[in-house]
Amino acid sequence: MNDLPPTLTYPPAVEQAVEHIQTLLRGDYPLSYRTLALLLLQDDPEIWDEISAQESPHTIAQIRQLKEQLERAGDTPLAWQIEHQRQLWSQQLAAQVTHATTPPRPSTFAEWVGWLCMNPWTGFPILALVLYFGLYQFVGIFGAGTVVELIEEGLFGEYINPFVERIVRATVPWQPIQELLVGEYGVWTLGVTYAIALILPIVTFFFLVFAILEDTGYLPRLAMLIDRAFKALGLNGRAVIPIVLGFGCDTMATVVTRVLETRRERVIATLLLTLTIPCSAQLGVVLALLSAYPLGLAIWAGVLVVVFLLAGWLAAQILPGRAMPFYMEIPPMRLPSLSNVLLKTLARLQWYFLEVLPLFLIASVLIWVGQLTGLFDLVLRVLTPLTQLLGLPAETSVAFLFGFFRRDYGAAGLYNLHEKGALSGNDMLITAVVLTLFVPCVAQFLVTIKERGWKTALAMFAIAMTTAFGVGFALSRLLNVWGVQLG
Repeated sequence: MNDLPPTLTYPPAVEQAVEHIQTLLRGDYPLSYRTLALLLLQDDPEIWDEISAQESPHTIAQIRQLKEQLERAGDTPLAWQIEHQRQLWSQQLAAQVTHATTPPRPSTFAEWVGWLCMNPWTGFPILALVLYFGLYQFVGIFGAGTVVELIEEGLFGEYINPFVERIVRATVPWQPIQELLVGEYGVWTLGVTYAIALILPIVTFFFLVFAILEDTGYLPRLAMLIDRAFKALGLNGRAVIPIVLGFGCDTMATVVTRVLETRRERVIATLLLTLTIPCSAQLGVVLALLSAYPLGLAIWAGVLVVVFLLAGWLAAQILPGRAMPFYMEIPPMRLPSLSNVLLKTLARLQWYFLEVLPLFLIASVLIWVGQLTGLFDLVLRVLTPLTQLLGLPAETSVAFLFGFFRRDYGAAGLYNLHEKGALSGNDMLITAVVLTLFVPCVAQFLVTIKERGWKTALAMFAIAMTTAFGVGFALSRLLNVWGVQLG
């Protein structure tokens, strides 16, 4: 006869807090006081609203104080402690009624694909193929190359922009207003044109790839695959979600770091997004430009990987705490649904138009104001010695400054310099590395302030600035010492 099922209990500190909260509650609820206490400790928003409606402010304050004291006393979130204990209890219960056998082998093609995606021997080659065909060929070569050339150089360059410029210069008599609208950095010339003709095609193709990977069930398997590697960086497999999303938009990915359990993990993930993850527009333009220099592209990717691993490892050593255990439900592999992929892509494009396009327009106005007041030129004079220290033309300072207003702007500035023939192959590589590691765009910086606080955001800003120019300087010297000449 089997033993009775084990009793579900929580760590002593949690049990004491639950008992204390039960003595404080007085309201009439459809759930038991013990259930309510556990949900309060897990920060369930609906339960907090219900409790706040029936209990006194003094009682609410006591419960919050008790919860905060319990959180400070442990190094793992309360919600995770409770869920972890439930996992252990369910495993003990299952062990009493089941008999362990050899795990069944995959029986269908989809199960075999899912198993291969999580096996380290086959999973990493599959990941390399996904990155090559999904990001490099589809987003970088086709999206940022072929499609952008058709829209940016053909449609806008030959027809739309000349027409708009003629209209504005014929109807607006004031030169400063003309420059604001259709000047080199004007609202239409830079803001609308780059946002729609250059950036929109790139983010569209990236969002398509991301939606396909999401709908097939590949992303959870990728999380399981790299969980062990992320442990060395103070993260776990769940961090794949914001990191991969950062290749679409770092600002959106910074918000998504909320899915990570601890503040330590959220800080590390935000730092890696700020420092080493290029957004889709920046990635697409860099891939398109460096595709002419295969060795340069390999060096650029290698530098980013080294900085990513080193920055994550150092942050994990410096910040107190430890990597959280990781568990995730693995959905079955399946063919992506066209309707799901299109709906997800359209939803993210809607977010792009509502959140990002206005920032392009605002950045154009800020650049115009900076030019009128001379502030823009002052900042460029500060950046120019740094760029010259890297052996780069003074014009690259503009791309770096644009990169703060929007990383997409920095990528677009790099694209312009390439079209003008201002950069050699080595210059292109060094500029791409520095621009990728450079300070976050103003939108991501503001979101980082909101999510992590002023001190953390400013510290990341300083780290990014120092790392970008430090790595760029080291790379330029190494290229000279090794006699590497691209192009």
